[in-house]
Amino acid sequence: MAVNVVLASKAFDPYPFILLNLVLSCVAAIQAPLIMMSQNRQEEKDRRRAENDYKVNLKTEIMIEDLYDKVNAILAKQTALEKKLHEEEDIDTKTL
Repeated sequence: MAVNVVLASKAFDPYPFILLNLVLSCVAAIQAPLIMMSQNRQEEKDRRRAENDYKVNLKTEIMIEDLYDKVNAILAKQTALEKKLHEEEDIDTKTL
């Protein structure tokens, strides 16, 4: 473009730069499908990553629910033992 401006009237592609526009249009036409293909590949990777994240989150949720149930069972047993201890203390204090 600079050479054509400097050469002015003897330029091989004068001011509207039609040849340059043609070359740039061809480059854009070649790049567009390549860009679309790379975007499609990236979408597929993102989809697989999201599916994997979902599975990990689901597994984690199941594990947390299991831990919650175990803690509740432990608390229930602890409460039962406390009641039993209090009952034994009440019996011991009544017999004295």
